[in-house]
Amino acid sequence: MMEDFLSTYDPHDYAPVAVTVDVVALTIRDRRLHVLIVERGVPPYEGAWALPGGFIRPEEDLTAAAVRELAEETGLDARPSHIEQLASYGDPGRDPRMRVVSISYLAFAPDLPDPSAGTDAASAVWLPVDELPPLAFDHARILADGVERARSKLEYTPLATAFAGELFTITDLRLIYETVWGTPLHAGNFHRKVLSVPGFVEGTGETTETGGPRGGPRAKLYRAGDARLLHPALLRPAREEEIR
Repeated sequence: MMEDFLSTYDPHDYAPVAVTVDVVALTIRDRRLHVLIVERGVPPYEGAWALPGGFIRPEEDLTAAAVRELAEETGLDARPSHIEQLASYGDPGRDPRMRVVSISYLAFAPDLPDPSAGTDAASAVWLPVDELPPLAFDHARILADGVERARSKLEYTPLATAFAGELFTITDLRLIYETVWGTPLHAGNFHRKVLSVPGFVEGTGETTETGGPRGGPRAKLYRAGDARLLHPALLRPAREEEIR
C-alpha cells in the first residue's frame, strides 16, 4: 500500500540527483550554420562558454524549462519554430557540483536576432559551429549530437523548412541543405528531387519580385507542405554513395 511505503520512506536513503536542460539552438547566418552559446557568469566554469540551459523547476515540464532557460539566458523570448528533445546525458562526473542528469533539446529557427545575456550568463552570441571555443561540461558532445541530428533529419523529414521563412524558393531550400550538410549540391538534381517528394513543398502561384542575379526569370515561391516524412528521402551525397 502506498501509505505503508510513505510511512517508511526516507529520501536521505538515496543519493541526490538533479535534472537540467541544455539547448542546442541552431540558425543560419551568412550561409553558415550557427549555434547559440553563452558565457557562464557563475561557477562552475565561470567565464567559460556553454550551451544555454539550467536546472528545471519542480513544477515545470521539461520542454517548458528548455524554452524558459533559452529566453532567460539569451533574451530570445520567441519560442523557436521547431524544438524537440535530443538526448539525455548522465555521466556521474559530468558536473562537479553533484550528480546531474541533463535532458538536451534541439531547436531551429530562421533569422533569429542577436541575443542578450541574462540571469547567470555574462554574454550570449551566435557563432559558427566550426569556429567555437572550448565548451564547458560535456557540451561539445551534446552539440555534436545536435548537429548530427539536424543533418540526419534533413534527409528524412521536411525540417529544412523550419530554417526558411514562410515563403521560399527551391534555391533557398537548397542553400539550407548545403549549409547544414556542409557540402555543395547539384542545383538541377536537387530541384527535381524536392518536387518529386509528395507533400514536401507546395506551390503558391507567386514568384519573386525580381529575377536571378544574371537577369533570369523570376523564381517560383513555395511554402511547407503537409508531409511529416520524406519519401523518397533526400540523402546526403556521401550516404548516397554508400547505398550505391
